[in-house]
Amino acid sequence: MTGNVADQPLTETKSLLTRRNFLRGSAIAVAGMALYSGEIARHEISILTHSIGINNLPDAFHGYRIAQVSDIHFDEYTEPFFVRRMVERVNSLKPDLVVLTGDFVSIGPLGRDFAYGAIFRCLEILRGIDAPRAACMGNHDSILGAPLLHPIFASYDVPLLMNQHCPIERDGQRMWLCGVGDFLTEVPDLDLTVPAAPDGPVLLMCHAPDYADVVVAHPRGHLVDLMLSGHTHGGQVRIPFLPPVRLPDGGQKYVEGLFRFKQMQLYVNKGIGTMGLPFRLNCPPEITLFRLQRA
Repeated sequence: MTGNVADQPLTETKSLLTRRNFLRGSAIAVAGMALYSGEIARHEISILTHSIGINNLPDAFHGYRIAQVSDIHFDEYTEPFFVRRMVERVNSLKPDLVVLTGDFVSIGPLGRDFAYGAIFRCLEILRGIDAPRAACMGNHDSILGAPLLHPIFASYDVPLLMNQHCPIERDGQRMWLCGVGDFLTEVPDLDLTVPAAPDGPVLLMCHAPDYADVVVAHPRGHLVDLMLSGHTHGGQVRIPFLPPVRLPDGGQKYVEGLFRFKQMQLYVNKGIGTMGLPFRLNCPPEITLFRLQRA
């Protein structure tokens, strides 16, 4: 006997144990990544600051601070304690204005009745923001609709701009804040949204960023200095060396960060909440702080 026959079962056993260990280790790694993405990374708020140069910025608005929050999706996955934490972080930045760029609630899976109750709970927490606030609608907010949301937002001192504009005045000088209807679920009207002859810079809230191409091609597009969007969640789950796992319609071209056009700049905020699954990976929730300065 050479011993080879006796050795063969031992080799197969070692190989089997190695495969089992590998599968067990892989399962543990996946479970650990899911735990990290769902409980830790999803609650790590990133504050990004940007200086935005605007050509016709009045002296009174030099250094003006705007905080942007988007895509809260309260509270199927985005818990009340986390929104309160976000409000505390916003207040610590001492902004002059806070813009809320849509998707306060979610279309699903819990439905319209849940969304109706959630919008009140969300706005009650957002009432804690110290600075003036303004908002535009997101595609998920269409589950309730603008006619229902307008008076609710007004009761919490949050102007909801739907194809509308309003002046921001400081020391006798002006900027214009605009909010256009979400082009995925509403009827956007830039002729109503952007003033025809603004006597100051124009800031546009528009939930879905890919609408920027429509804005810059519109006859009034050259009047818009800064467009603020959300919607994409920055991809939400970003596996290294791979593209985002999923991007929504209306957010596939401009995913995150700052983009420059001829006159207009576009910023895409990664949002606070999540959709689909309560996971974030390499894409933390974001509060953005803009400091305006003359270009």
